[in-house]
Amino acid sequence: MSTDRTDVLTAPPLTAAPAPVAGGPRPRAGSGTGRFRLVLAHVGVVLAAALFALPLVYAFFSALKPNNEIFSMPPRLVGSEVRWSNFADVFAYGPFATYIGNSFFVAVAGTLVVLAVSTTAGYAFGRLRWKGRDVVFVLFLVTLMVPQEVLVVPMFIVMQWFGWVDSYQSLIFPFAFTAFGTFLMRQFFRGIPFELDEAARVDGAGPFRTFWRIILPLATSAVAVLAVFTFMAFWNSYLWPLITVVDYQAHGTLPIGLATFSGQNGTRWDLQMAASIISMVPTTIIVIALQKHLVKGIATAGLGGR
Repeated sequence: MSTDRTDVLTAPPLTAAPAPVAGGPRPRAGSGTGRFRLVLAHVGVVLAAALFALPLVYAFFSALKPNNEIFSMPPRLVGSEVRWSNFADVFAYGPFATYIGNSFFVAVAGTLVVLAVSTTAGYAFGRLRWKGRDVVFVLFLVTLMVPQEVLVVPMFIVMQWFGWVDSYQSLIFPFAFTAFGTFLMRQFFRGIPFELDEAARVDGAGPFRTFWRIILPLATSAVAVLAVFTFMAFWNSYLWPLITVVDYQAHGTLPIGLATFSGQNGTRWDLQMAASIISMVPTTIIVIALQKHLVKGIATAGLGGR
């Protein structure tokens, strides 16, 4: 049985349906629903932001009120007069500038020590191979389950042995070896391809040079996240400085300074509110300056690993 090749050659070619153009307009059916969801999401974000910002706004305007109008009924956002002088009176009420300087020094020094310890320990746990590594790391993580209130007495005894009570060392070093920072950096380091270590080893680089020249520059986002969290932890620490500091005039930190506005003769709520607003300025500046690194670091840190 033969086939007619003429019919095959003269038959019209089959044409496929035209492919949709990339980036072209979407069907109209879902455009209204998509816009409504977008508007609803923006409204939800604005409402959530306003809800979280409301206490801060009220605290700021309370810092501008006279002290006898802080708890006036019915509550008012703005007092009978606006007292910008409350912010200046904070520094005249006590050595508040000393408290800010002490907190800034302790927070910066503590953050640098934590970054140095956490990055090197995270590299050792995440990139190097040594016997008992995983067991030691699990024991290291167990310390996260011990509350700070249980540790204050042993840490105070250790500070007495070293002679560091009422000193900057006692405010910095007890919290320099935290498991949280090591865990964060380890998880981030394990997400970096291990082929980089092998390439560096072929080029003659040792572990420390590989860490300093290759691994650490790739972890700037995770380092920024850890730096912000650590700085805020030192900046807002109250319980440990209250225990280990004896001379508040010399080594008192900002949270202790905020507590000095409450005394036997009453509480200066107006000055305390003003001091609280001042204390939020450094952390707010740091978060705004490192916002890009924070978003990237939080989105990627802790998600990789082998």
